[in-house]
Amino acid sequence: MIERVLPEGVEAAEHTGAPPPVPLHPSEEAGVADAVPARRAEYAAVRGCARTALRRLGLVDAAVPAGPDRAPVWPAGIVGSMTHVDGYRAAAAGRAQAWAGVGIDAELHAPLPPGVAPLVMSDDERAALAGTDPALCPDRVTFSAKESVYKVWYPVTRAWLGFEDVDVRLGDGTFVARLGRAGLGTRVLHGRWAVGDGLVVTAVALARG
Repeated sequence: MIERVLPEGVEAAEHTGAPPPVPLHPSEEAGVADAVPARRAEYAAVRGCARTALRRLGLVDAAVPAGPDRAPVWPAGIVGSMTHVDGYRAAAAGRAQAWAGVGIDAELHAPLPPGVAPLVMSDDERAALAGTDPALCPDRVTFSAKESVYKVWYPVTRAWLGFEDVDVRLGDGTFVARLGRAGLGTRVLHGRWAVGDGLVVTAVALARG
């Protein structure tokens, strides 16, 4: 499913169901040293997806440890992103010479909890969704799109980006995100979204040049 929202040149892998056992590299162990078993299992499983994506780029058995800020540390020359939600995890990676950043996100396809939508979306964004089929859960798609944008933004800038700093407008399987802050060399990002199997997935891949 994640491949549907990523461009050619970005490799991805995903897994559904219970997290499979995945051995961790010593450098990855520190990220879950004190974690409960369920958290450890998801952390390891999503790194299994990352290793599969990296292998498709020619990197065999590469480690993706967590940094001090808990963000994944990709091998030199690689940009990537990970996501996981109950019963699903995925990773995507591309060559840094071609891509400035990659961001992916997966969410359960359900409306946002009461009171959350006004925190995630501006009045203008909510008004733009007024004619959208509510069965699509456009608020959740918008939330996921902003999460994917943040995963492109943060590794480049190492700065916070709030929901209010990103204006997202949904199209038919696509979205446009306009940033209220500078830092990426562009204030407009283009992404894709898809819904299926009870999930919504989104992705942004920022090409260099």
